[in-house]
Amino acid sequence: MSIAFVVLALLTLAGAMAAVTLRNLVHCALALAVAFAGLALLFLQLDAQFVGFTQILVYVGAVAILVVFAILLTRGADDGKAGTVFSRTWLAGLGIAAAVFALLGWAVLRSVRGLAQAAGTPAVTVENIGQALMSRYVLPLEIVALLLTAALVGAVIVAMYEKEGAR
Repeated sequence: MSIAFVVLALLTLAGAMAAVTLRNLVHCALALAVAFAGLALLFLQLDAQFVGFTQILVYVGAVAILVVFAILLTRGADDGKAGTVFSRTWLAGLGIAAAVFALLGWAVLRSVRGLAQAAGTPAVTVENIGQALMSRYVLPLEIVALLLTAALVGAVIVAMYEKEGAR
């Protein structure tokens, strides 16, 4: 395990922990963007360039920024009332999280035997995927882009309408 991997893993974990523990919602969204960026850097370090750059484009560049915009556009007047940090069912949630972690750990440890046999180069490269997106699948790609743009504009209009109605 290299030093860079440990540093990136700690950055990702710190961003994720900050995202779930900070009290300011904007700070939580920005910490989530840091966790997404850490994951992308981990993918890039593990020579999974397509997945890493897709993580940067989709999650850091779109989802995290959309979350920040949604928070900023829909946030109403702050009452200043701070609730409790833990819900009443935190113990049950902790138990479920531990069970899921144990199940995932068991699956990872069991799958280690199959990793030694996996070898060879992938049949599909990043260049092939890019060529397909820019030639055969360009129309669906543009339709998805227009759909996401229309959804963002609609969210802005709804948020503006709600703020004007509250005045």
